[in-house]
Amino acid sequence: MFERINRLFPVWAVLLAVIAAFEPQLFVGLKADIKTLLVVIMFAMGLTLTREDFGRVIKAPKPIAVGVVLQFLIMPAAALLVSRVLGLSPELTTGMILVGATAGGTSSNVMTWLAGGHVALSVSMTMVSTVISVVATPFITWLLVGQSIDVPVLGMLLSIAQLVIAPIALGVIVHHLLGARIRKIESALATLAMAAIVLIIAIVVALNAGNLATLGPIVAVAVIAHNGIGLAAGYWLSRAMGFDIRTARTIAFEVGLQNSGLAVTLANQFFTAGAALPGALFSVWHNVSGSLLAGYWKQRGVQSKGAAPETSESVSR
Repeated sequence: MFERINRLFPVWAVLLAVIAAFEPQLFVGLKADIKTLLVVIMFAMGLTLTREDFGRVIKAPKPIAVGVVLQFLIMPAAALLVSRVLGLSPELTTGMILVGATAGGTSSNVMTWLAGGHVALSVSMTMVSTVISVVATPFITWLLVGQSIDVPVLGMLLSIAQLVIAPIALGVIVHHLLGARIRKIESALATLAMAAIVLIIAIVVALNAGNLATLGPIVAVAVIAHNGIGLAAGYWLSRAMGFDIRTARTIAFEVGLQNSGLAVTLANQFFTAGAALPGALFSVWHNVSGSLLAGYWKQRGVQSKGAAPETSESVSR
């Protein structure tokens, strides 16, 4: 039953997003629950991981380095290129670059898990890119926009610790203690995470319902193109460098799904309200596009020459 529900993940994501756009009052009151929902997602993922998963990542750091480098090269450059091609205003261009210059978002970890990628690798890349973004985000923004900004270092690191590190670490500990029992409910855990991310999408859409009507098609095109370039470039460049399909999927999500919430915060604090609009729309779109892509890849499985596709059970190990 849970597997059938999980296969329809993209359908639930789009359905709830549409409902939230037309009936935002159903979800706006849940704004304070977003952090709790993220913690639930990260804990559920942590339950499927072992210490050995992270050990294998540490022993093979090349994918982490490639993913982080691609992220801070592709996304800022793509933001500037799309903005120039579409003739966006300076404030909207600033907002696009802020999105491109931030670290990978926690959504990448969820989508990687549901798509059958390397979750431990995804979490490791998110951690590394978050630390690097403390310096990279203001520097890249200054380089491309011409104005330096201050990143709330302590707040950002504390947030990452609370939303990602702590719940995943707790999940790994529980898995270590109850591994055999956890494996029996992995499909249910995936359903729980799916329900949480779909609800988050609905909340974000509801909170931005007013802005979505006024953003205009040009900004929507810019955000969709930016996200698409990141996902496509992350995947195909990884494959061109010889990485396997699961690793390439993982890098694709890490490159294409950004910490757009941070971009919105920085835009509101250091620039203009208009500069925050691309980040707000990106928050909605990258969850929808990530859900669709995760569902597509999950259905396709992972198949190599002469081998059967990996099952969800083998992927989670």
